[in-house]
Amino acid sequence: MTAPTNILIVEDEPLIAMMLEDFLEILDKVPVGTADCVSAALDLVQAGGIDAAILDLNLRGGETSLPVADALAAANIPFVFATGGSHDSVTERFRDRPSLAKPFTMDSVAKALENLGD
Repeated sequence: MTAPTNILIVEDEPLIAMMLEDFLEILDKVPVGTADCVSAALDLVQAGGIDAAILDLNLRGGETSLPVADALAAANIPFVFATGGSHDSVTERFRDRPSLAKPFTMDSVAKALENLGD
């Protein structure tokens, strides 16, 4: 499998979302959508055209991106959790999924996406 190209971003902090969009463009990836809440993210997943996703685990208002992870997993779309905490903060059913520790660099984003294509 090749590294994914069309990437969904689920991130509630606008500056981090913009930085991820910039990173993806530099890495010759296509940010196919950015969502700051679960409902918007699920709409984008349903619309299709996503090869992979970067999911901020904890969103504002106490929301988590776990419903988005469930939808992606059901559609066999790989994803990585972005979290300011440890990987242990990821719910047990998704601990086998990769995580991207914040603050992240372009290199760490590139490596995470490449590993999704393995």
